[in-house]
Amino acid sequence: MKLALPLMSGPKGHDYLENSMWLIKIKNKHMKKINLLIISLVTISAIATAQAYEGTAQYDKKKQAAILIDYSYPSKAVENAIIQRMEKLGYHAKEEKGILNRDKGFLVYKNAYITDISIDKIDYIIKVERKSRKENEEAILYLLMNKEGGNAMDKMDAYDIGRAKSFLNNMLPDIEAANLELLIIAKEEMVAKAEKKLKSLQNDKLELENKLMANSKMQDDTIKDIETEKLNLETLKGKRKKD
Repeated sequence: MKLALPLMSGPKGHDYLENSMWLIKIKNKHMKKINLLIISLVTISAIATAQAYEGTAQYDKKKQAAILIDYSYPSKAVENAIIQRMEKLGYHAKEEKGILNRDKGFLVYKNAYITDISIDKIDYIIKVERKSRKENEEAILYLLMNKEGGNAMDKMDAYDIGRAKSFLNNMLPDIEAANLELLIIAKEEMVAKAEKKLKSLQNDKLELENKLMANSKMQDDTIKDIETEKLNLETLKGKRKKD
């Protein structure tokens, strides 16, 4: 916004110019505060986005170093996204199963190349679960990396671990797409269920209408029968002998 300053000469003009410059400084100061507030809000938003972090996970009867990340999406959407991403890379998981299997639910990708993480073949072991019973829309993902029978993270430097974290951080668009598909499927099921109910109601209506038509015809036939029988009755009564 440009300020048009009137041209004035003499002491009054000098004072006016000083006051105008003071107002401009105040305005610039407030603009800087607003810009800092906007930057802070953007920073807070970025921090709120899912960020991977180092932790541990219980697997193969021992606690192991792992990379964890929390997503604000249902666990099914997160799991579908990671499965689809790995399938695009040409890998299919072997899922740990069994009632007594403590590792149940882990997805194991043996000797897989994920070049975004490492140029080496690594066993990627992944588990996605709901963060808590109360948080249906929150999921936590555990990523373990094994190599040559041991935990690969023990020999990874900060750069390599950072690449693994970035891989999980960058999964968000895939998860959003997977979640959208789940929402579409759920809505399609709702529509199909409603259509099935409507069809059932329409069939009930048609059945009732047919019953009403049949009932109406039966009433008409019954009325005719009654009239015929009444005539027969009068005929019979007419045959009575008169005293």
